[in-house]
Amino acid sequence: MNGRRDARQRAIRELVRARPVGSQHELAGLLAERGFAVTQATVSRDVSDLGLAKVPRGDLHLYVLPEDVVPAQSARAPAGEARLRRILADHPVAVGRSGLILVLVGAPGSASAVAQAIDESGWGEPVGTLAGDNTVLVLFTDEHALERWRAQFEPIARAAAGEADGAATTP
Repeated sequence: MNGRRDARQRAIRELVRARPVGSQHELAGLLAERGFAVTQATVSRDVSDLGLAKVPRGDLHLYVLPEDVVPAQSARAPAGEARLRRILADHPVAVGRSGLILVLVGAPGSASAVAQAIDESGWGEPVGTLAGDNTVLVLFTDEHALERWRAQFEPIARAAAGEADGAATTP
């Protein structure tokens, strides 16, 4: 079974490199042309597993491979992530969700610093942030982008909250 998944994911990488692909439905059709019978759920998992990102290209949003996105951000990502960690250590946040928006709530007056640190982190998944006084809305284009970013962000936020409290008290 893994061999079939690996072959399908290789095909997805080849397709995304070779031509513009703008939707999972389109990708499923292209895979079917190559002999892969897939459901939308399978394509969705593959897109997530491969870390494909959707980026604007003219009037369209197209899938690209992660290595085609990361090089432009790689120089600032380590410094940006370190800054995000420092900001969250000073301003811990609770993470909630509403649709394709993550809702980060911290202390009064902290939202602007947290939003700026997220914007400068080098993590390309969010479309943007919107800061109020103590709340930051982190906006995403799709479920997979949100979940990838959340999986990267929440461990940092939890660790920062533990440092701010002196020690983590929950198991």
